[in-house]
Amino acid sequence: MQSLRVKDYMELDSHSIPSTLNVAEAVDVLLNDHLSGAPVVDRNRQLVGFLSEKDCIKHLINSSYYRDGSPSVEEIMNRDVISVAPDTSILELAEVMLQHAPKIYPVCDNGKLIGVIQRHHVLQALRKDESSVSLDAQN
Repeated sequence: MQSLRVKDYMELDSHSIPSTLNVAEAVDVLLNDHLSGAPVVDRNRQLVGFLSEKDCIKHLINSSYYRDGSPSVEEIMNRDVISVAPDTSILELAEVMLQHAPKIYPVCDNGKLIGVIQRHHVLQALRKDESSVSLDAQN
């Protein structure tokens, strides 16, 4: 189980949102790409935050009530992002997922976004490992 690594199950070149977009543009990205959220990156692909559907819904409700314009993504994104390294073990990440709410975790190498890993990827890895253990036990 410890040999299973994030890099073996993550999505490479995942969707990200440039920090320079306004919220309306970011919502279009989320809707068009069927995403529940995405990492926010600067022009060097350094992770600077995470924008979720929930963040956008909250903003859209407030802006419709107050008739505010569309602020930048940086103004409403979550800056307290839990990211993981590509060499993190799947088991370690699974433990983190049990303690924290995010379903999507940015995968970073020296702060630079290289992909994402989601709960379903971890579930696949754990199930695959369980299946291989069952097969080994039968032999």
